[in-house]
Amino acid sequence: MTEARGSTGRNGAYPPGTPCWVSLMVHGMAATQEFYGALFGWEFQPGPQQLGPYVRALLDGREVAGIGQLSPDRHLPIAWTPYFASDDVDLTAEAVRHCGGTVGVGPLDAGEAGRLAIASDPAGAVFGIWQAAAHLGTDITGVPGTPAWDELLTYDTENVAKFYETAFGYEEEPAPSADSDHVTLHIKGRPVAGIHGLGPALPRDRGAHWLTYFETSDTDEAVNRVIELGGHAVTPPHDTPQGRVATVADPEGAVFALVHMERVER
Repeated sequence: MTEARGSTGRNGAYPPGTPCWVSLMVHGMAATQEFYGALFGWEFQPGPQQLGPYVRALLDGREVAGIGQLSPDRHLPIAWTPYFASDDVDLTAEAVRHCGGTVGVGPLDAGEAGRLAIASDPAGAVFGIWQAAAHLGTDITGVPGTPAWDELLTYDTENVAKFYETAFGYEEEPAPSADSDHVTLHIKGRPVAGIHGLGPALPRDRGAHWLTYFETSDTDEAVNRVIELGGHAVTPPHDTPQGRVATVADPEGAVFALVHMERVER
C-alpha cells in the first residue's frame, strides 16, 4: 500500500489502468445499504439497472462506490470488486483473454454511464473494466469513507504481475525486501495498486482475490462499529508503515480493509 488511491475525480477521466470504481453485489440490498450507511455515512441514489437493481453510494453528494442486487439463483461469492479504467473496454477485454484471463460479463453498455466488462485473471481473481462516459468513477478520495487502495492477494506475484502489466500497461516495482513477495503497480510512475503473493497462506476458501481498503479516521473505532452493525473482524487492527490497518467482513461476508492513513503535512 502507498499513500493513497489516486483520483482525477471531477477534473476528468481516470488514466487507463487506474482503479476508478469499486462495486459490491449482494443478496440483501436494503440491509447492506443500512450497514455501509451507518459505517461510512454513505447515502444512496439509483444507478444503471442493466445488471439488475443497483445504487451508487454518495459521500457529501459525491459518488464513492456501487452496490448491486444478485439474483436469488446466483450463488456467487459476496465480494467488493475494483474496476480499472480503460479508453476502450472491448480492446482491454480482448487483451485480458489474450493474456490468459477470462471475461465473464460483457463488454456491455451501462446506459449513458459508460461501458463495462467483468473479468478474472489467470489465478481467478475477479475485477472489472470501466470505459467512462457520463460516469467517470469514484468522485472523492482521501477522506474517511472513501476507497484508499486496492491490493491483489494471490499465490505468487511473478506470473500474475505479467498478466496485469500486459493487459493494462502497468509498470512494476518489486518490494524492497527479498522476504516479501510484493509488487506495486504504477501508471506513469505513480503507484495505483499492489499485488501480494501469499503462497500456501492464501485462504483456500477464497482463493486469489482483490481487497479494497477504505479510509477511516480511527481504525479501532471503525472495527468496533463493524461488529456492532453485524459484521466481524477478520484480522485485528495493527500498525503498518502506511498506517493502522484491519480486515473486516460485512454481514453478508464481503471482506474489505479499513485503514487510517498516516499522512505527511505539506
